[in-house]
Amino acid sequence: MRILITGATGLVGTELTKLLLQNDVSIHYLTLSNDEKKAFDRPNCVGFHWNPEQGIIDENCLLGVDAIIHLAGATIAKRWTSKQKQAIIESRILSSNVLFKAVKENPNQITQIVSASAIGIYPDSHSAVYTETSTAVDPGFLAHVVQKWEESVDKFKLLNIKICKLRTSTVFAKEGGALPVMAKPIKMGFGAAFGNGKQIQSWIHVHDLARLYFFAVQNGWEGIYNAASPNPISNAAQTKLIAKILHKPLWLPNIPRFVMKLLLGEMHELLFNDKNVSAQKAINAGFTFDFPDPESALRDTLQ
Repeated sequence: MRILITGATGLVGTELTKLLLQNDVSIHYLTLSNDEKKAFDRPNCVGFHWNPEQGIIDENCLLGVDAIIHLAGATIAKRWTSKQKQAIIESRILSSNVLFKAVKENPNQITQIVSASAIGIYPDSHSAVYTETSTAVDPGFLAHVVQKWEESVDKFKLLNIKICKLRTSTVFAKEGGALPVMAKPIKMGFGAAFGNGKQIQSWIHVHDLARLYFFAVQNGWEGIYNAASPNPISNAAQTKLIAKILHKPLWLPNIPRFVMKLLLGEMHELLFNDKNVSAQKAINAGFTFDFPDPESALRDTLQ
């Protein structure tokens, strides 16, 4: 099997690449670098140049490829200025457009695309449990991004290619993402929950997320799947658990929302999202989590 990956050098892409190579999967990856050998120097892992903003892609990346895993997109963990918002949306849409054009105009054997997406599409709710059939859409910026993102991938239906979208929750990882940011003040002895701390945080360990992408390809998944563990946790409980693992006290009062809004601007929404998403569809399809509970996942990533 050969898989083409976009965003291969990112947090999830790096973990996924390692997993695929361990399973003897051949990888083609797309890189902005003109020196395709810079990102990886491994057997069965070949880089090809692209620049979505300029509509450039090396069509040779499609040779022998059976499936595409599409992870590329500008980070949301950076202050949401007008410029950054534009980059967040355009990086996802333009990359999908370039891929679609290349696949449409060149001979290939691709049967499936598995694309990153996000649970940000679901509205905040402390009582709802969101499944993939939910049609409710949050009115905020992230939901708008997800809608445009998923629409840009839907075009592959025109090429009779299976489309799978993994709506990803907060990713727990040692190397980056939200967890090191959340843990830093706790490590320094200044940790506290946000707001009332009751907001539900859906999450997934990066190891399980990589496995989920591979599983989706192996089993030819189509449609939307929530990429979240089966055991979400409240912000207060998560904060206490991180402090327990790090052997740090929690003595500060909860941090009011307006304080984080002053510090982070609109991006503060990420800390106050209240979304409980169900993992049942993935479980029913045969996927098992290596890190199903928050304590095991946090201990693995923080110790």
